[in-house]
Amino acid sequence: MSARFSEKQMSQLNGPYSAIARDSNEGLRVHFGNEPRDSEAADIEDNDLFESSTQLTDAMEVADSDTLYYGISLGNRRRMHKGRGFWVTVGLLVLVSVVGMFWLYYDGINWMQRSKKRNVILMISDGFGPASETMARNFFQQTNNLSIGYQSPLDEILVGSSRTRSSDSLVTDSAAGATAFSCRLKTYNGAISVTDDKTPCGTVLEAAKLQRGMATGLVATSRITHATPGAFSAHTLSRNMEDLIAEYQIGNYSLGPVVDLMFGGGRCHFMPNTQPESSCRMDDRDLWADAKAAGFRTLSSRKEFDSLDTSDAKLLPVLGIMAPSHMDYEIDRDPKEQPSLAEMADKALKILDTSTKKKNAGFFLMIEGSRIDMAAHTNDPAAHLRDIIAYWDAIAVVRKFVDEHPDTVMISVSDHETGGFSVAKQLTPAYPDYLWKPEVLKPVRHSIEYISAQLLGQPSGDSQETRYRFVRDTVFPDWMGVKDASHGEITSVAMETDSVRLRQLLSTAISDRAQIGWATHGHSAVDVNLYAYGKDAHVLRGNHENTDIGQFIIDSLGLDLDAVTNQIKGERVVQQSTPIKEAWLGRRDADAAEHYPLIH
Repeated sequence: MSARFSEKQMSQLNGPYSAIARDSNEGLRVHFGNEPRDSEAADIEDNDLFESSTQLTDAMEVADSDTLYYGISLGNRRRMHKGRGFWVTVGLLVLVSVVGMFWLYYDGINWMQRSKKRNVILMISDGFGPASETMARNFFQQTNNLSIGYQSPLDEILVGSSRTRSSDSLVTDSAAGATAFSCRLKTYNGAISVTDDKTPCGTVLEAAKLQRGMATGLVATSRITHATPGAFSAHTLSRNMEDLIAEYQIGNYSLGPVVDLMFGGGRCHFMPNTQPESSCRMDDRDLWADAKAAGFRTLSSRKEFDSLDTSDAKLLPVLGIMAPSHMDYEIDRDPKEQPSLAEMADKALKILDTSTKKKNAGFFLMIEGSRIDMAAHTNDPAAHLRDIIAYWDAIAVVRKFVDEHPDTVMISVSDHETGGFSVAKQLTPAYPDYLWKPEVLKPVRHSIEYISAQLLGQPSGDSQETRYRFVRDTVFPDWMGVKDASHGEITSVAMETDSVRLRQLLSTAISDRAQIGWATHGHSAVDVNLYAYGKDAHVLRGNHENTDIGQFIIDSLGLDLDAVTNQIKGERVVQQSTPIKEAWLGRRDADAAEHYPLIH
């Protein structure tokens, strides 16, 4: 068969193949419809247009046969193919757009969140209610001669409030309160990241580590095994199971180590009971040695803390436990022995930032001002005040970090209020004066916990007169700043041997003089202030359930807590050894020297 024309040759005719008229008066011209058209192709002679008549005949036979076979000319078919191609393309674009919108709605936002580097810093001011912020602001403004309009580092970033109830009470405890943040669910008082049916629930810290590859950290002035840090890193039926919480924290469960950095107190829960002078464990497990074997850099002193190289990207994991039990109240703290909350926060931020600097994943850090709560349990206004101001210092450090890292958000919230604290107290049946006296708190040098431990630690052979003189000449004037103590006050304090009653006597001596009040040694149901600073902080404006804080973290990082919950549903939640049950006043308090005499 003769060769067909090339498409290039045919296109030069400016018409469809079937438009070539072989029997025309115009000879071999190209016609469009019934009218002749002047064109370059129409004026070309036969021999110039085709190489041979055979080729022309073959071409026209092909064109005619195509038209007869398909019922439509090849050129028209080509235009139709082009038209169909256009609509197919449009259809595909519409389909891709629809699928893309569904993907974006259901999973795309999470994907974009996971693909972005984010840092989330959750600061928890345990037991810190709105009245306590007012008291601290009043004190700081007046004793430093600041303007009436002074705002604390927290006042400047107030966005709303948080409701605090647990699943089984209108008044929560710290364990259930922290679980609302960590697991985004309500649970019963005393539960450490387990549900009401007592099964483990995945935490935001675990999900941040497993799903986003983020660095993670816990900083607290309590034992690191205490309720709040425990609720982000462990799963136990009771907050008293601190031996088991410690095992979780060094990675002794199916997920392995998920906490990269821990600063705080509570070394006694990591030491074996074969070392009674340093242990409060109920078994002989040496978790300190286990942590080292798992790769943790361990430290237990201020010197070791200061020597940490924050520029070392390979420093993690770190376990820094600077006290046998809780760290000291700020009012008692020796800066040569223990770092402040602000110092621990600053070092933690620098270490975590360095470790993630060259990664697409940021970090999650929980920082707790733990002992604000414990001072309120003792109704100790001076210790409560000083730990609030120390918390402000930590807030200032974190805010500076957020300013330098716009991909970071800080949330500050309390798990509950403690003490039913009021910035007023009526002392007599007469109508009260409208005042309170911040200046009374300024000369106080030690916490009630410290003072009671010193008094109860006096040699048993001391005479009543010796004890009386010690209280009259040292305790009231030097440690409490009270120059007008009555004979009855001095005698009552000197002769008291019960820890709870002694602490109450000391609390009353200071609180009455400052004219501030306490309704309870426990928690209250009052809403607590909610603060936020940095990326998307505006989302938290208004009044929220405490579980909304957990949801905000989940949304910020694109986490799937249900997936983690499925991974850990078989984990052990009961401590094998009998846990230590804290004294009622010490439940969130110090478990002071009289409770753990060997480790203080």
